[in-house]
Amino acid sequence: MITRAIGAGALVRDLGNWQDTGDRRPAYRALADGIRLLVHDGRLPLGVALPSERELASALSLSRTTVTAAYTALRDAGYLRSRQGARSTVAMPAEGDRPPSSRRVVEGATVDLRNASLAAPASAIEAAYGAALGSMSAYLGSHGMEPVGVAVLRDVIARRYRDRGLPTTPDQIMVTSGAQHAMRLLLGVLADPGDRVIVDHPTYPNALEAIRRHGARPVPVPVRPEDGPAGGWDLDGLAGAARLAGARTAFLVPDFHNPTGLCLDADGRAELARIMRDARVTLVVDETMVDLWLDSPPPPPVAATPFGGQVVTVGSTGKSLWGGLRVGWIRGDRDLIVRLTGARAAVDLGTPVMEQLAAAHLLEDVEDLLDSRRRTLRERRAVLVDALADLLPTWQYTLGQGGMSLWARMPEPVSTALAATGPAHGVLLAAGPRFGVQGAFERFVRLPYTQEPDALRRGIESVAAAYRAVAAGSDLDESRIVV
Repeated sequence: MITRAIGAGALVRDLGNWQDTGDRRPAYRALADGIRLLVHDGRLPLGVALPSERELASALSLSRTTVTAAYTALRDAGYLRSRQGARSTVAMPAEGDRPPSSRRVVEGATVDLRNASLAAPASAIEAAYGAALGSMSAYLGSHGMEPVGVAVLRDVIARRYRDRGLPTTPDQIMVTSGAQHAMRLLLGVLADPGDRVIVDHPTYPNALEAIRRHGARPVPVPVRPEDGPAGGWDLDGLAGAARLAGARTAFLVPDFHNPTGLCLDADGRAELARIMRDARVTLVVDETMVDLWLDSPPPPPVAATPFGGQVVTVGSTGKSLWGGLRVGWIRGDRDLIVRLTGARAAVDLGTPVMEQLAAAHLLEDVEDLLDSRRRTLRERRAVLVDALADLLPTWQYTLGQGGMSLWARMPEPVSTALAATGPAHGVLLAAGPRFGVQGAFERFVRLPYTQEPDALRRGIESVAAAYRAVAAGSDLDESRIVV
């Protein structure tokens, strides 16, 4: 049986600035924590073989002794398995094998702040699936495979775009199995391996991963929250990247940007569309957060601006309604939908009909439900802001107009160390470099406000405890291995 392996270069890239974190951990400990964080984030899958000690030491310009010590710490903690004559492979320790220090948080008390997503609106979801089941009989006489999506859902999606000022017909819509699926389909049609793809910086981690897995290269252009909640996009930088980078495609999130919550204003949208049209770059706009405005509704879609005729828009039920309802969509011109339909046959044959009918039922009359979701997020955002003021007053952030998270800046570049230390203090975090390219954002951490208020307050208390430990260099002794 062939074991999948990760090369030293790829591991170094994923580790980012693992050592430049400003704390006082020994190099071997910082390296072990960086690798451990990749395992918990899913970027190092279980069973993958790591580079040899010699290869990794050479790639990182470290002594082999340092890498050996890091691998030994990981092996002792149950994160590596080794056998004679073979590379060490990634594992996840059993609960009973974890060091006592890593189990000092009581069972069930760990707060997961890695994911920006709300729990399901249970009664609405149950009613939607009940209605879907009741209408399934109309589809049972056919093969049930709908590469572009069932007509009833495409009708509803098209109407919702029209209501927002963007004329749309159902034949401009393709239904997908979530926004991530939509992005992978679009990459397959719009970009070739080796192409450059313009992205926000920071941006959604799974977007970066999709671009890399396609073999394309992300070209980051900064989003700067310090310029204000509507002015964070560097339009001059986007124009320069579109003109000089040779990119054919851009994937941007102007509607309650993940992770900052910023929203590009109407003038900025028109200028963005003009820049991309003039540079002949296909602009793909991620609108998965568009319904989650908390302070004021967003401007009309980028595709509705005077230069937006070729803009492609991606939407989803995953953030606004429920992540378990895996329904997304692509809005584009008819030619693009035809191209996507042809390309999709090599990937799948359509989104499940049951899920599409449930989504159609929800979206047909969704405003009261969305109002409730927005109210919940406003309340929880206030809890998070109060907790940060009380417990982490030196952290800075710009309050975005919507979305599900704050993008907080710490005084020290310790994001990776903080995320690695967090579980021992009762909290799981996504490190800032996950949202960037080449190890950027060690001073930042995304803080979702999607948990229940009590859990959210407890989570920030745990973040503060972990931050104190990292900043003070107190989490360094070998008996307290972080998991």
